[in-house]
Amino acid sequence: MQYRAVTSAASRPRSSDHIVVQNLVKRFGDTYVLRDISLTVRRGETAVIIGGSGAGKTTLLRILIGLEKPTSGSVFIDGVDIAPLHGRDLDRVRKKFGMVFQYSALLDSLTVLDNVAFPLREHTRMKPREIREKVLSMLETLGLRREDADKMPSELSGGMRKRVALARALMLEPEIIIYDEPTSGLDPQTSRMVDDLISETRERFNVTSVVISHDMASTFRIAHRAFLLIRGELVASGTPDQLADPSINPISHEFIVASGVSWDRISRPPPPRGT
Repeated sequence: MQYRAVTSAASRPRSSDHIVVQNLVKRFGDTYVLRDISLTVRRGETAVIIGGSGAGKTTLLRILIGLEKPTSGSVFIDGVDIAPLHGRDLDRVRKKFGMVFQYSALLDSLTVLDNVAFPLREHTRMKPREIREKVLSMLETLGLRREDADKMPSELSGGMRKRVALARALMLEPEIIIYDEPTSGLDPQTSRMVDDLISETRERFNVTSVVISHDMASTFRIAHRAFLLIRGELVASGTPDQLADPSINPISHEFIVASGVSWDRISRPPPPRGT
């Protein structure tokens, strides 16, 4: 699959384009955080947005889910530009997203079951018994035991916390899962487990995945497409192998070399369903 940049505000997303960012600019006063960003994430694929600290990754994430407004440009989700939306119109689009936060962001005062059930209690009229069964079923699907539902977050390993956070994100059956630095602070073995979990979730639930990361080993394991941000500019896009090829983009090649990852030894993800 080849990357197709969106360069014109007149371009309209295709049905296979789940997220389309067009000529996006974000400025705080005179300071540009994002400069003319255009990218496409296709339905059912895993896209990884990489870059060092201060590259603009977090700001881009916040704009994608409607927590920040761009200074200019468009963000199409399923063909709907969310940039001008407010209130209920924006909330309807936000329901398409599930979010897995950095360090999981579980509520320490709640059990696993209550953490995972939180979106259902807030946004649905399901009965308590229905909520409990749906939570337990999801925990089992993600490799946790029913008895884990009564544990507190402090009793869980790092990998288990990620599974619980993902279960919570999936409760409202979103079309898109956003992962914010999912392997940050994890040991290599747990990081590999989280990578496998992201790939398995995409395949099992047929979701589009967007991962914000600085972990190059993870990027090569899970990404169908990667986007490199440096100082608020999109300097490279394509498959991870294309980004690593100095004949295609020497800037991204240099970034990957500096990360120290041996990309030739890392397995690549299978293509998205339907491609």
